[in-house]
Amino acid sequence: MLSNASTADRLDPDHSPIDSDPNCPADRQRTDLRTILCCPRCHGAVEPAGARWVCREVTCLYATVGFPVTQGQPVLVDFETSIFDRASYEAGRGSVLPRDDSGRGLRTMLRRAVLGHNTEAARMCDMLLHHLRREATRPRVLVLGGGAIGSGITALYEDPSIEVVGTDVYASVNTQLVADGHALPFQDGVFDAVIVQAVLEHVLEPQAVVNEIHRVLHPEGLVYADTPFMQQVHEAAFDFTRFTRSGHRWLFRRFDEIESGTVGGAGTALLWSMRYYLRAFGVRNPVATICVAPFFGLRWLERFARAAPNADAASGHYFLGRRSDRQSVQPKDMVTYYDRQTQARA
Repeated sequence: MLSNASTADRLDPDHSPIDSDPNCPADRQRTDLRTILCCPRCHGAVEPAGARWVCREVTCLYATVGFPVTQGQPVLVDFETSIFDRASYEAGRGSVLPRDDSGRGLRTMLRRAVLGHNTEAARMCDMLLHHLRREATRPRVLVLGGGAIGSGITALYEDPSIEVVGTDVYASVNTQLVADGHALPFQDGVFDAVIVQAVLEHVLEPQAVVNEIHRVLHPEGLVYADTPFMQQVHEAAFDFTRFTRSGHRWLFRRFDEIESGTVGGAGTALLWSMRYYLRAFGVRNPVATICVAPFFGLRWLERFARAAPNADAASGHYFLGRRSDRQSVQPKDMVTYYDRQTQARA
């Protein structure tokens, strides 16, 4: 979960999340990840070698230069093609911004009080867990952008029957390794589900990331994604793209849709705009959030809005789907897809 919150937690540099740590509650859900990891460049096997990790394919670049380790976590990133620099991981945990990994920082709590919690994610998480418990004995779930636990998905981490693998572009107490979603360091078909929450707006090539999600899922694996639509830039230089509901569906065209919808409607989007209007005049982000707080009722009034135009002005959209070996929607389907959604929401 990419966040513009502050107060980064210090990590224990001696903790290695690749091996199980009985003192960490989340470790009840972990196994040795080395059995499913691979080189993000050539997909060869990787292994620790002293203070770094290396690819075992002798012809691969990373058999020689290796991968750095930060805060005890391997940084399995192909730096030749990634936006991220090796130096940022050698000097620290790789985060370009201060972050609140705990989700309990004052700024984070203030922002959630004004902009609301992601209730759709909580509902989709429950639906995802229902499918997983029914379809697998010990489901393995990959969380992309899992540096901070995303709004609404706490139940995933609380279920001891689920093996959660957390990754992000920086090291966190909630991650086991650092990875770039454009080239995931995992073997094919090793996950039962992938959650990618508030991430796809922050990647250069969203389709490449979704293709990687498709690759690492088993043949009928599940994906849950929520992505902004009417939101302003909130990750500085690492913020690139927004999606309409139809655009979001096309992005996941190799998945069969289970359910999709909006995450925060026109009222939430207006609160975002009000905050950034004040920021345009030099008002600092926390102060802008406080100034907007008296108008939180705009979000509450969304329940009385007409569904179709409210979705067209939504803060974001979500998608829950199942991996398919075929393309579930074709270009000519997209006009009727929007029309069907409009009629259903009217």
